[in-house]
Amino acid sequence: MQTPRASASAPQTPASAYYKNCDAARAAGAAPIHIGEPGYRPELDRNKDGVACE
Repeated sequence: MQTPRASASAPQTPASAYYKNCDAARAAGAAPIHIGEPGYRPELDRNKDGVACE
């Protein structure tokens, strides 16, 4: 039985991320950040709709 391997060309998403603010998230290309995605924090979600740094 073979074990599955990750493709070398597949983009890697960090298991966790921290952005000081939305400017930092945008600079990293992570914005907007949806609830459940790495880097989402309620402090970045101004209108509390589940999407930070809109």
